[in-house]
Amino acid sequence: MEYLYAFIVGGLICVIGQILIDKTRLTPARILVSFVIAGVILTALGLYEPLVEFAGAGATVPLTGFGYLLAEGTLNAVRQYGAMGILSGGITAVACGVASVIVFSLIAALISKPKRKT
Repeated sequence: MEYLYAFIVGGLICVIGQILIDKTRLTPARILVSFVIAGVILTALGLYEPLVEFAGAGATVPLTGFGYLLAEGTLNAVRQYGAMGILSGGITAVACGVASVIVFSLIAALISKPKRKT
């Protein structure tokens, strides 16, 4: 059932994104940033943690999960280090994911053969 819950929740988050693309004049970049901010806000309000417990990767893999990870990292660092955690917590929490994106993007750029725009 865990896989089903992850699929449903992750799919619903993606459906919301697709509806925003189709029905609004928002650019994809603004929608992506909005998802990250929504994840941070929902985490701060205590609403995203129950969703993560229910759906697992279905809630943590989409961009709202990135916002959740930023907020959780910041909250944990503030508890541990005080005010200095505000600056370091979110970055520390997402460092592995960001580094992975950079490495895999480099590999994809080296392997792929780009085409000119016409």
